[in-house]
Amino acid sequence: MTVTPVVIVGAGPVGLLLAVELGRARVPVVVVERLADPMTESRAGQLSTLTAELLHERGLHALLAEAGHEPRAHFAGLGFDLSGLDSAYRGNWKVPQYRTEAVLGEHARRRGVTVLRGHELTGLTAGSDHVVCQFRGPTGRQRLKAGFVVGCDGSGSTVRRLWDFPVSATAATRELLRADVTGLRIRDRRFERRPAGLAVAATRAGVTRVMVHVAGQPVTARAGRPEFGEVVRAWAAVTGEDLSGGTPVWLDAFDNSRGQVGAYRRGRVLLAGDAAHWHLPIGGQALNVGLQDAVNLGWKLAAAVHGWAAPGLLDSYHDERHPVAARVLDHVTAQETLLLGGAEVEPLRAILAELVGLRPVHDHLAETAANLSDRCGPPGPPPIGRRATNLRLRTDSGPLPMAGTEPVIVRLSSGADSPHRTTVRTVHATYDGAPPLEATALLLRPDGYVAWAGDDEEGLEQAIEKLLWVEGRKGNARL
Repeated sequence: MTVTPVVIVGAGPVGLLLAVELGRARVPVVVVERLADPMTESRAGQLSTLTAELLHERGLHALLAEAGHEPRAHFAGLGFDLSGLDSAYRGNWKVPQYRTEAVLGEHARRRGVTVLRGHELTGLTAGSDHVVCQFRGPTGRQRLKAGFVVGCDGSGSTVRRLWDFPVSATAATRELLRADVTGLRIRDRRFERRPAGLAVAATRAGVTRVMVHVAGQPVTARAGRPEFGEVVRAWAAVTGEDLSGGTPVWLDAFDNSRGQVGAYRRGRVLLAGDAAHWHLPIGGQALNVGLQDAVNLGWKLAAAVHGWAAPGLLDSYHDERHPVAARVLDHVTAQETLLLGGAEVEPLRAILAELVGLRPVHDHLAETAANLSDRCGPPGPPPIGRRATNLRLRTDSGPLPMAGTEPVIVRLSSGADSPHRTTVRTVHATYDGAPPLEATALLLRPDGYVAWAGDDEEGLEQAIEKLLWVEGRKGNARL
């Protein structure tokens, strides 16, 4: 039986980014994927400001360079500007999902990650210090013994089902059809509400993506993709236009079912991305929240594998990420009501349109859409719990890297190094941000969030002990 520290189920963007994070931290990983070939479709194609920052920090510059930049976002179709955000990657970044997967897959391979395609998970069995994964693959049945298993296998997660994660879910009541079509000449429309439903259309590089919802139509029980004729009829019912002269290159149906697991970790099995939370795809939030799950989990899981994680560190993955997805679910549910509701929601839309014009409301929605309002770690005044990006920390060799594989002490004034210098790396940096920072040192997490800021060594020591088991850190020669 093959033995590996971590098995990731699902080779979508979330699973591959988690594999990259673990590979960066020198953790051997096996990714197993049911599909024999990589996806060639573009489901989610929008990266948020925070996601773009995280990918940039991990060296995925080429992917961002080929992305189209969109300086605006929306809430229920009501647009607002993102250009005032404090980020070098303000805005949304349009890139097909298959390109994101391809680039992440290449980075994973460079890190020594093994990807097994055409392998379907059929069973999970708990051991005293491991989990045995059973798969059905091209050569028959196989087993892998893993220290940890992470389900990144989508909203219909097999890992979630086999490990019996508790779930709070709401069944679908509305359905939308989506198609990429060539040979069409129809005008672009962005969330056009009509008496018979909702219509969206955008043409890029000769391909028109249409999305349509027919008001009052029941959800169809489907065994596969919709037929193009169904999309043609739905589009005609809502807009009066005829799509039948076009050639479909991709068809899809999705609904407003939503849910979230009650625990992101159960022992040695964890969930990330759509396996942990799922909802109607509005604004690309599902993909972005999932990718951010991977970054939050990666260094913590690596710490657990290497033996230097403080007690409770791995559980903090749930503590930090569950509230983020719960809030997204609330936002998506509100947008669904305002987008797909009938005439009864028009007064609410009119009031919301007024509110979006107010600067505090605008700024709040912009930060939320960009995922920049999320905080991680213990409570405390800024910058604690915030990403250190806007602190503009600089060392003698340039900007301080934000994507490490272990915590680092950042000294902002000259003087003696931390007494923990044998177990925690210390760097000296200058602070170029605003407002003035009342701290002489920071404790920076590997995902770029500030775990502590202050000027007393006792507080720093306590903050370190919440992240590190120091004796385990000393005893691990690889670190």
